[in-house]
Amino acid sequence: MFTGLIEQVGTVADLERRGDGLSVRIHCALHPYELGESIAVNGTCLTVKSFAEGYFDADASIETLDKTNLGDLRDGDRVHLERALALGDRLGGHLVTGHVDGVGTLVERAPSGDYVRASFEVPERLAPFLAPKGSITVNGVSLTVNTVAGTRFDVMLVPYTLNETTFGDMSSATRVNLEVDILAKYVASLMGKPGVDAAEG
Repeated sequence: MFTGLIEQVGTVADLERRGDGLSVRIHCALHPYELGESIAVNGTCLTVKSFAEGYFDADASIETLDKTNLGDLRDGDRVHLERALALGDRLGGHLVTGHVDGVGTLVERAPSGDYVRASFEVPERLAPFLAPKGSITVNGVSLTVNTVAGTRFDVMLVPYTLNETTFGDMSSATRVNLEVDILAKYVASLMGKPGVDAAEG
């Protein structure tokens, strides 16, 4: 489990296609690492397979590439990183699994004083899980939904988020990983509503 509070922004240093999957090396300063630990990369839970000081390596399966934006990565891209939540840690964001529910698109961003209002378009199957003042994870970042209109939702990005994530540089049409609130998914399941298929890391 994760919280959606980004620890660092890392840099993609090497990408290698392996069959239908992808091996990725990410430079960052999260060490010391442990083999097999989970790290959310742009909100996608990946498993550390090897590491040295200053980087770790992980694999993304074809399932992950099909259902996230990790297949869009290029050398030099910056990515959001978060280690798994430890019992007893503060839960400053919301409960995040690291299993991406779908890929959305940034359709508009507009300054509002020191803030930026960003609008995202989501796949139609995810729209029922959006709620004003509810939680959503965008590229691994826990955000509060401001308004919802059909398959579009708005969030307000505060200066800290703009400075400490890649959102400050994000342009329109950028594809983003989305994970809807796990509580909303459980409620939908209890009510017999269709669920969402999540990508495994």
